Amino acid sequence: MNKKVHMRMIIVSGMSGSGKTVALHVLEDLGYYCIDNFPAALLGSMIEKMFATEDSIYTSLAVGIDARNRAADLESLPGIVLDLRKRGIRCDVIFLQSSDEILIKRYSESRRKHPLSEPEIGLKEAIASERELLGPIIDCAELIIDTTRTTIHELRDTVSQRVGVCSNPELSISVESFGYKHGVPADADFVFDLRCLPNPYWENSLRPLTGKHPEVIKYLDASEKVGLMYEDILEFFEKWIREYVSFGRNYLTIALGCTGGQHRSVYMAEKIAAGLSKNHENVVARHTELRNGHE
Repeated sequence: MNKKVHMRMIIVSGMSGSGKTVALHVLEDLGYYCIDNFPAALLGSMIEKMFATEDSIYTSLAVGIDARNRAADLESLPGIVLDLRKRGIRCDVIFLQSSDEILIKRYSESRRKHPLSEPEIGLKEAIASERELLGPIIDCAELIIDTTRTTIHELRDTVSQRVGVCSNPELSISVESFGYKHGVPADADFVFDLRCLPNPYWENSLRPLTGKHPEVIKYLDASEKVGLMYEDILEFFEKWIREYVSFGRNYLTIALGCTGGQHRSVYMAEKIAAGLSKNHENVVARHTELRNGHE
């Protein structure tokens, strides 16, 4: 039984076309034994097999489960996950999603058939039905990855950094900057609005720069409001992260937003990530609007 305590299972689910296959391929490259399109009804039997054997292939296991399962089997999944954890297995549920518009575009470009579409059921209706069926899984998911504005390469990096590398029980924390004019990230656990802070955009010399540039950092460091915001956010998480972990969560996504996602949010994301890194491992900073190499 002691050997089983070190086992890890990752359940990968999500909307068809959101990148589940890419995520499983990344996990496979990282040494996980991956099974795609696994019937949820057989998950219990596989668990018993895992406990009945000493085979090392079950040490790191990733299973893909989608909406082609019966609704009753999907509804039972949260209970199965809880049972796994009680048995000493670290079980993470990862859910990938995208906006309806992007999913429709991806299916139109690939000319593939949606798994729930039928002659009398169009693509839009199939996507809506899939969201409804997968409700029980997203409710128990610890990490939600929104791929609406994510490339395949970015998704691979996200899975590698947040799931694959995190082999210990330490909380994986992602501190992300974004721009409100592009929309609030759908996968954030906490969102902080920084638009009340002084904006370097209105300084002509700082406008073309980002929150990583020394001149922008100097400008924002000089603001008392910015310092107070930083202290309040950091104090909040240092106080509540312990409760978050005790709740059984392994992933935390913090989103910090300003108007364009170039200056204030980037600066604060870097600063908060550095502050949290003093007491926590597995902390990364990400910048949604700096994806074109603009530094």
